Amino acid sequence: MKATRAVSRILSAYEGETPGVKAKLHSILMAGKLGGTGRMIILPVDQGFEHGPARSFAPNPAGYDPHYHYQLAIDAGLNAYAAPLGPLEAGADTFAGAIPTILKVNSANSLLSGTAGKDQAITASVDDALRLGCAAIGFTIYPGSDCSLDMFEEIVEMRREAASVGVATVIWSYPRGEGVTKEGELAIDVGAYAAHMAALLGAHIVKVKLTTDHVMQPEAQKVYKEKGIDVSTLAARVKHVVDSCFGGRRLVVFSGGAAKGADAVFDDARAIRDGGGNGSIIGRNSFQRSREDALEMLGKLIDIYRGKA
Repeated sequence: MKATRAVSRILSAYEGETPGVKAKLHSILMAGKLGGTGRMIILPVDQGFEHGPARSFAPNPAGYDPHYHYQLAIDAGLNAYAAPLGPLEAGADTFAGAIPTILKVNSANSLLSGTAGKDQAITASVDDALRLGCAAIGFTIYPGSDCSLDMFEEIVEMRREAASVGVATVIWSYPRGEGVTKEGELAIDVGAYAAHMAALLGAHIVKVKLTTDHVMQPEAQKVYKEKGIDVSTLAARVKHVVDSCFGGRRLVVFSGGAAKGADAVFDDARAIRDGGGNGSIIGRNSFQRSREDALEMLGKLIDIYRGKA
């Protein structure tokens, strides 16, 4: 499928990449009901690893079956489905070629002690991504953690390997750990910094959380005040995060976070759209709803990103 002008413009910013990586980004950007618009909605289902099966899937028991998530993403017309190795393997043959997939190659879990460093184990490989026909690998980093330097080195090597065989890289950049206060995890200065780090590490798609207007770092507080950086609205904060990713030259999607009301999900999407973000990566707020409710909500989100709602 020929790229639209919007997609061609986005891909032109990835000047140092191989044709294979650009082809994989093209496949994601041209897929689903938002295909060709430059906007994306991705379904991520790694919460079973992070939070456990009951906390993740008991609200909608159909979600215990990985085929449910493949089918939900396909029927909703989403751009991609992201998951760890096991769930992708469980449906890779049945759904081969039906939707671009992203292999989450590292994960944490909630059974670790409170004294454990904020880190994730590598749980899959670039070879797995190739074997399963994935468009990209996904990797989480924790800026602010004492373990973050090791995570940076891990993803630099995995990204190099993935790019060499034409697989794109998505970096989940979530501030947490010893260097960040609890309030600071969602602070605008910290969030923009985390997004910038992901871009610096070579992410083709940057995945971050929506931020608050709190500025954590004293040095940053001075700059935000002196330079009059607008962080007063969610759309303004989205714009600042996007600007922090090479002036908008990298794709940036924002996570939905914990389950919440549909109106809040829609308001977030409008702010992402108006701030110049490329879309949403929305897990619990979709798969913890009934299939009917999830399809209705995702359909409205698509309308929002198309400027119709």
